[in-house]
Amino acid sequence: MKRKVVVLIAVFILVVTAQTVLFGKACDNQSAVCKEKKCYLFSYFKGGGESGVYLAYSYDGLNWTELNGGKAFVKGTVGRPLKRAETNAVRTMRDPCIVRGPDGTFHMVFSAKVRPRGFGYTSSKDLINWTEQKPVRVMQNEPNAINCWAPDTFYDEVKKEYLILWSSTVPGKFPETDGQGPGGHNHRIYYCKTKDFQTFSESKLIYNHGFNVIDATLAKAGNQYIMFLKDETNTPFVPEKNIKMAFSSKTEGPYSSESKPITGKYWCEGPSAIKIAGNWYVYFDKFLEGSYGVVTSKDLENWEDISDKAVFPKGCRHGTVFEVPGDVLNKLLEL
Repeated sequence: MKRKVVVLIAVFILVVTAQTVLFGKACDNQSAVCKEKKCYLFSYFKGGGESGVYLAYSYDGLNWTELNGGKAFVKGTVGRPLKRAETNAVRTMRDPCIVRGPDGTFHMVFSAKVRPRGFGYTSSKDLINWTEQKPVRVMQNEPNAINCWAPDTFYDEVKKEYLILWSSTVPGKFPETDGQGPGGHNHRIYYCKTKDFQTFSESKLIYNHGFNVIDATLAKAGNQYIMFLKDETNTPFVPEKNIKMAFSSKTEGPYSSESKPITGKYWCEGPSAIKIAGNWYVYFDKFLEGSYGVVTSKDLENWEDISDKAVFPKGCRHGTVFEVPGDVLNKLLEL
């Protein structure tokens, strides 16, 4: 009897030891998976852009949580101040677009009151510490341009360079659609290229299909490039104010005519596109409603509005969604 008890105890110890070892390895593997897990960040501004750029994170692209206790990560230092007479006057940062380069550096372009017309730029290795901001003046070859809105960056993996797109109004350049809305804006999409954010090519027109257009952003799907854009058509024409698509086999175009709207019967702007788990998500600012929205598609043809399934930070406006490694997010969560 004693021999049987000893044997049973020995077997029990072996089983427990084996389970402990296996369980420990499983935990280690799970921990490694968590570290490699894809994470998504959302850069955005609030109000009129006076308070700087904010970040939120998500694991599924739908549920977004503010980082840094809801405080801005960086505030504007370039461009014309809101009140010129003030010492240390506030400068705005709007429409922040952040992309991660092949060396891991994060590059951010943003709307600022840069004259002559241009935008702001800064970079960071960790999204916490940012380089000195500088103005990038890109419309010197169009001296009559009255603005330079919503710059957006796309990294061309084939040519190993960045394309930066923005919208500008050049009065009289496209007279067939002049005089729209209260500001008389009549935008088209322009672009320039850079490899290092130090020198930039001369700006060129990249999208003109006979209508007022702003907020262009690029994405790649297979062998084609997609330009998501806002049809900014306004009175005295029939207002559109929705998100559409255009396609090209090359980053610099030519791009096709616009698609039908992929958003609903509401005014929106600032599209940002990303593919997550086989689904395309396009985020946008419902600026009249003071809310954010998202549509999704598996094939870029059939779109579903799932805004009611998403949770965004309160007050967020026109921003960019981008993927980051888990270790980048972990450092942000420590703040």
